[in-house]
Amino acid sequence: MVQETIKKTLEDNEIVLFMKGTRDFPQCGFSGRAVQILGACGAEYESVDVLADEQVREGIKQFSNWPTVPQLYVKGNFIGGSDIMMEMYQSGELQQILGDQAGT
Repeated sequence: MVQETIKKTLEDNEIVLFMKGTRDFPQCGFSGRAVQILGACGAEYESVDVLADEQVREGIKQFSNWPTVPQLYVKGNFIGGSDIMMEMYQSGELQQILGDQAGT
């Protein structure tokens, strides 16, 4: 059931960040960094607070086969966590992926 919910969220939104906390109040440094990176890119995205639902918190790890949160998805494709996002941002690759998805 939770896998279906995750899949639907990814289908309904171009860019999704599964994170601890909210955009306005991240609950861990990694989630805070992910929000800052997306903000620097000017990305419009949906965020999902995994702390609000234990099933989603564990389900997203199974869905991606990635053990940590935050997790960024673009067009349903798993991009990575905050370290990968930072590397991609610094190289310009993340801006290109986000720009492509936004149709710019």
